[in-house]
Amino acid sequence: MSTADTGITVDDDGVRRQLADGTEESVTWAKLSEVAIRTTPEGPWKEDVFFLLVAEGGGGCAVPAGHPSADDLMSRLQSLPDFDNDAFIEAMTTVEDGLFVVWQRKK
Repeated sequence: MSTADTGITVDDDGVRRQLADGTEESVTWAKLSEVAIRTTPEGPWKEDVFFLLVAEGGGGCAVPAGHPSADDLMSRLQSLPDFDNDAFIEAMTTVEDGLFVVWQRKK
């Protein structure tokens, strides 16, 4: 997956990703219900880590970890209450297929 063909915005409202086909993925911070990290064995030549931001009621946004907006996104995510830094570190150091839930909104 190429990150050059997408525009990603991380701001005080939430996260939006414009896909190459013109569709948009988005999630607001207020509706964010879960954050997971999806890893694949595709690296290092292809994108292999993605932040999956799940919206309450379905939908959400996927952000490739190699995209320039990912640094700002990671800072915001790590400030969420009860963010699981251990799962985050495990996800960022794995080279296999995996899905790591690093945060869930308390019900």
